[in-house]
Amino acid sequence: MTFLPAVPSALSSASIVSVVLLALAAPVRAAGDADAGLALYQARCAACHSLDHNGVGPAHRGVFGRGAALAPGFAYSDALKSSHLVWDEASLERWLADPEKLAPGQRMGVDVPDAKDRADLIAYLKKVSAAGT
Repeated sequence: MTFLPAVPSALSSASIVSVVLLALAAPVRAAGDADAGLALYQARCAACHSLDHNGVGPAHRGVFGRGAALAPGFAYSDALKSSHLVWDEASLERWLADPEKLAPGQRMGVDVPDAKDRADLIAYLKKVSAAGT
């Protein structure tokens, strides 16, 4: 026999509704907007990066699923070479939030403090990696 503690019905109904609403809203908040990410990429990243050509930073097309420090023709820091990172949503989130914390000694001196901006940039990079465009 399972014993469940008594909970006032009003509290349990409100709690259940709150949990359901949070669960439904969470994916919406977590998902980035690739179109907004394009605008952010152009405004914040394009000075050093491009999709197809190495510049101050490496090219980004195909970044999803690629190991860190493996874009051809770019001279990466030893810190990034030895990081063993594979770029996906989680690693890019951590990288954009604080590259130095993720890979001490890396050379990217820029972070993206706003979580929504990071989600939008990640959505854009994922879209251009998948589309190959």
